[in-house]
Amino acid sequence: MSKPSSASPKSDGGKQRFLDVFPRIQGELLHALDQAGMPKDARDWFQQSLEYNAPGGKLNRGLSVVHTVEIIRGKPLDDTEYYKAAVLGWGVELLQAFFLVADDMMDQSITRRGQPCWFRHPNVNNIAINDSFMLEASIYHLLKLHFRGDPCYVHLLELFLETTFQTEIGQLLDLITAPEDVVDLSKFSLERHRLIVIYKTAYYSFYLPVALGMRMCHITDESHYERAKSILIPLGEYFQVQDDYLDGFAPPELLGKIGTDIIDNKCSWNINVALGLANAEQRKVLDEHYGRKSAESEAKVKQVFKEVDIPARYAEYEQGAYERLCALIDAIPEPAPGTEGLRREVFKSFLEKIYKRTK
Repeated sequence: MSKPSSASPKSDGGKQRFLDVFPRIQGELLHALDQAGMPKDARDWFQQSLEYNAPGGKLNRGLSVVHTVEIIRGKPLDDTEYYKAAVLGWGVELLQAFFLVADDMMDQSITRRGQPCWFRHPNVNNIAINDSFMLEASIYHLLKLHFRGDPCYVHLLELFLETTFQTEIGQLLDLITAPEDVVDLSKFSLERHRLIVIYKTAYYSFYLPVALGMRMCHITDESHYERAKSILIPLGEYFQVQDDYLDGFAPPELLGKIGTDIIDNKCSWNINVALGLANAEQRKVLDEHYGRKSAESEAKVKQVFKEVDIPARYAEYEQGAYERLCALIDAIPEPAPGTEGLRREVFKSFLEKIYKRTK
């Protein structure tokens, strides 16, 4: 892999500069409530929702928009360019916040990012449903403010709308395949897992940030977007398979959390591979113990995972995925020096962060 160019972010990945623009973005959204004549308690509620749900994650998706623009432009962005790229990046973070607030309610989750889920916050409860809608609507308010006169405006709208629908399709498939309280492993398959991963994760986490950066840079050749998709969707699939594997096999002190996919009845890569390899006795153990809220059942499932050697299967998968992605990236024709265009570094920067990660 090549070293990052001079346009790459500094040692903190550009996170602080990205965070520093959030108060301005939040101010623009709150101003919309002021213009509508909303009373102070409504404004304060929205402000708290934004602060609680938008900036608390790793910000990788939002930062990827900025990094994509920097790499395509081949130079650092001035303050005006940076802010426009950051608006798109925060749009992705707001989209994720919308998904997570709603997802936590569907799953009746307890914590998110180390603190209580928003709907469990005092006095929030089902108001979180409307809060999730407002987080989503914030994206389109910001796009109108900053891009309405830009030739890429409609393309940006379509990207956010299409990606939202794709993610919701993936969420639907996940919810009906593996409800937490109804275990039916006959519904599981690697193909169903692949569809869930592509639609629930890969489009919004990998393709959307890069495509937004490309649109901001006014790349109009549709073949570039098809090429980007042909790399970023498999990259997102690899990322989620990796995430599933680490949930089952990474030590909690390294992973930073205790894996729960087994007891939560997740349609994960590990269980689907195990189902394809298990003998009749092992399959009986999986049917009887997967998705059960019991440490003993979880241990029995993990024993089957070890017996069918999931770690070896994963190592084989990871190496194959890495080699295929490298070949796809290397096949991208590099733009002439001093010109803007789709650059290999956009994709290499993603792959370098993911390959062989341990948490």
